[in-house]
Amino acid sequence: MKRALQIFLAVFSLAPLYFGVIGVMSGAGGMMSPAAVTPDLDSQFRYLSGLYIGFTLIIWWFIPNIDRHVWLFRLMVLAIFLGGAARLFSFISVGAPAPEMIVGIGIELSLPLIIIWQTTVARQAATTKD
Repeated sequence: MKRALQIFLAVFSLAPLYFGVIGVMSGAGGMMSPAAVTPDLDSQFRYLSGLYIGFTLIIWWFIPNIDRHVWLFRLMVLAIFLGGAARLFSFISVGAPAPEMIVGIGIELSLPLIIIWQTTVARQAATTKD
């Protein structure tokens, strides 16, 4: 069960890494007309893309010992969930984004379910140490 969670997280983490690198490299102009991009928007977009890369590095750091990093894992899930909630707020107040972003909203908002899996892995590890 632990190995399956580790593999899932390793594969899942490739998405924020990909979007982070693409976002840092292409900026907001990669998502919209470059003529419509302001320096403030591009700066914010690249900053948030850098956070995606940082999240990926944190995920990679705790994958080997996922059973021991319960609270860090939960904080990461909370941060990602809050990002999904912000996207949902945008969807409701501004309109529907591209289909791949709607998929992202669904993943981000359902991610707290993985806490159940990680908690089970942590409990199993604790009982085998006793």
